[in-house]
Amino acid sequence: VQLQASGGGLVQAGDSLSLSCVASGRAFSAYDVGWFRQAPGKEREFVAVIKWSGGRTYYVDSVKGRFTIARDNAKNTVYLQMNSLKPEDTAVYYCAARAGGTDWPPNSYNYWGQGTLVTVSS
Repeated sequence: VQLQASGGGLVQAGDSLSLSCVASGRAFSAYDVGWFRQAPGKEREFVAVIKWSGGRTYYVDSVKGRFTIARDNAKNTVYLQMNSLKPEDTAVYYCAARAGGTDWPPNSYNYWGQGTLVTVSS
């Protein structure tokens, strides 16, 4: 599975932005897909994950109520809708996929995409 993240950009605090993660390869619908982010000078952190069926999601506390993860398996795409953006959301955002596994949220991912930069100005 190859993942391609897109949709980043420069926005102002309070604005919204939607990221997309498009997967190539078969059986995408069998993968749990997560979003991560890495701010300058900081370690990568988990943001959100959606189960392969779309029926279960999990978010880091700092984005709950502001970000929504969703997927369209027919389009091999996972979305991250980000509302009420804050300067501290500035980071490179990555998507990742995990096949199989029973732990929730997933502890590890098999595939990673390149990042897309989100910059939120104050």
